[in-house]
Amino acid sequence: MSLQTERFYRSSHRRGPWVAFEVRYRETDLWIRARKDLGKEALDEVIRCRHVLEGYIRRRPEFLRSLEPVEEDPLAPLLVRRMLRAAACAGVGPMAAVAGAIAQSVGEALKPLSPAVIVENGGDCWVDAEEEVRMGVFTGPSSPFKDRVALKFPASRLPLGVCSSSGTVGHSLSLGKADAVTVASKDCALADAAATALGNEARSPSSLGRVLDKASRMEGVEGCLVIVKDRMGAWGDLEMAPL
Repeated sequence: MSLQTERFYRSSHRRGPWVAFEVRYRETDLWIRARKDLGKEALDEVIRCRHVLEGYIRRRPEFLRSLEPVEEDPLAPLLVRRMLRAAACAGVGPMAAVAGAIAQSVGEALKPLSPAVIVENGGDCWVDAEEEVRMGVFTGPSSPFKDRVALKFPASRLPLGVCSSSGTVGHSLSLGKADAVTVASKDCALADAAATALGNEARSPSSLGRVLDKASRMEGVEGCLVIVKDRMGAWGDLEMAPL
């Protein structure tokens, strides 16, 4: 699947009083909406995040390699601490939280310059807006839910991290077979890590109940939507709407 195909959802956003732009640096590829073009400021924050992570990995290589949580480090930079906490809560390696953590860091850095910011990093989103936001849940072309499901978030719930994992769409590492697992949390790193962990468990339509039960027991997770083949299930504070 080409990068252009993977990022098709970037062209489907609603037009309005927003400016949309992309920021790329090495493996990081962001799509951002704000009230003005803040590409330079976003790139500066991406480079800072990458510098922080790469420096920490040099000192602690297991942070990069581990597929399980590693010991927390209260002296680590904030970005790293968020990833460590998210990994511990979700039961995955800290790098499972990297896209969400960077999305939130960039969004928070841009917020003083724009009253509304959305940062998407490989399907993992940090959303901070003054209006209701509706986000499509994208599945593979054979899913009966393709182009039919969206999640609606009122302004009162924002900012919020909304992250997705899939075993059938995109390039994410997933051990499951879900068409989509989408998680909402105030901590975008946690939403990212939880989506990965829950996606690993979603291996058949019969697994939905078990996956949603696990989501309900993750502290800080506010809602979860799971789609596997012809079945869909949800738990928590989520409002669905037609796409």
